[in-house]
Amino acid sequence: MRIWMALSLLALAACRAPGADRPATEPELEVPETWMTGEVEAASAEPWWTLFGDEELVLLIAEALEHNRDLAASVARLEGAAAQARIAGADLRPAMGLSGSAARSQQVFVGLPIPGGADVLSSRSTSYGVSLDVSWEIDLWGRMSAARDSALAEVAASAAEHRAAALSIAAQTAKGWLAWQEARLQEDLAARTVASLERSAALVRNRFESGRASSLDIHRTQGDLASARALLELRAEAGERARRQLEILLGRHPSGTLEGRPHLPEVPALPSAGVPAELLRRRPDLLAAEARLKAADARAWEARARLWPQLTLSASAGRTAGDASDLTHPDFDVWSILAGLSQPILQGGRLEAGVDLADARAREAAATYASSALRAFLEVETALAVEDALVRREALQGRASEEAHIARTLAEDRYAAGRIDLDTLLDAERRALGSESDLLAARLQRLEARVDLHLALGGGLPLEAEPPEGADG
Repeated sequence: MRIWMALSLLALAACRAPGADRPATEPELEVPETWMTGEVEAASAEPWWTLFGDEELVLLIAEALEHNRDLAASVARLEGAAAQARIAGADLRPAMGLSGSAARSQQVFVGLPIPGGADVLSSRSTSYGVSLDVSWEIDLWGRMSAARDSALAEVAASAAEHRAAALSIAAQTAKGWLAWQEARLQEDLAARTVASLERSAALVRNRFESGRASSLDIHRTQGDLASARALLELRAEAGERARRQLEILLGRHPSGTLEGRPHLPEVPALPSAGVPAELLRRRPDLLAAEARLKAADARAWEARARLWPQLTLSASAGRTAGDASDLTHPDFDVWSILAGLSQPILQGGRLEAGVDLADARAREAAATYASSALRAFLEVETALAVEDALVRREALQGRASEEAHIARTLAEDRYAAGRIDLDTLLDAERRALGSESDLLAARLQRLEARVDLHLALGGGLPLEAEPPEGADG
């Protein structure tokens, strides 16, 4: 009992709080107080994709968050990191094992006098044993707690990366859906252009039959009509590709059976960007990078603690007897207690190199965090800075499309009346097609930029990926 009390006091004296006096590597990062674009109007606190006001988009993103295969792989990685943390935490606790044995042996005594004239003297024996073995390494310098803390930081990083993956899947689904809608609208536009050119071709043929147009005009309109039909096929192909890519994001087989009315929603109001410092606590990829830095710092302390002595306590208690029935009798008790202290002396520089390696990786993690933060600032600043230009471009493109359509209608009427030539009519047709196509592309770019801004801000996701229960061991 006195021995156990002494060992317990030694263990208590050696205990230290996890992470106590552990140095932290600080990243070199200057965080501005405000965004260069200034304040923006606050939007709803709902999930950002609901702000587009489209129920179909909301349902598709919900499906993607539930069934996307890449997101399922992210969940598995998170669970694996939690299991690894439990393994690392187990070293801080005593290890206990129960063992039992049964042995029977024979021994031959050669060269000894043998009573009765026998040739060989032998002896047989049977033994039984049962023991409870306990071993425990005292965490004198926090080496094992540092390993545990490193594993827990990896769990936090995996949880943040899972949230980042979910945000990315939501954004990819939104942009995939928008691209599909734009491709279908472009296909509709190409079909309407074919119909318009068919009317123009019929008009030219009528003029040719009445002697007011040449065969050259017939061939030119037929050539433009064939080009328009080829463009229609190209738009249909783009729509099918976009549809199947979206089905993959949803976790479906890319069968091309996804349906819905082709349309593009209105661009929602700008979200609240807050201040740059808030971004560091909101973006999951930055939270993951911060957790990786904490893990690297803990591993650096673990490597340094390997240079110092290690204290191990072990004990064994049990019974051994020549008959199995005697194992229940206290007279056959056996026990042992051992305390061992080891200090590495000559390791060929291995341990010192391990410290240098861990320190270098901690500095690398700090630089990676700072780089990730700068890229995050760039994404937000860029998304905010281009907003006004995108708004102006869409408005101007809308005006150009209206004017081109008016010009096409006038050109058709005047060509039918013989007041303009075929070149003017065909040019008006091309301008009407191009301007409306450019308007759809401008609207898509503005919608995608709004998705990018929400993704850059890193918020609005109702899926909080927390470490699995029991990750702390």
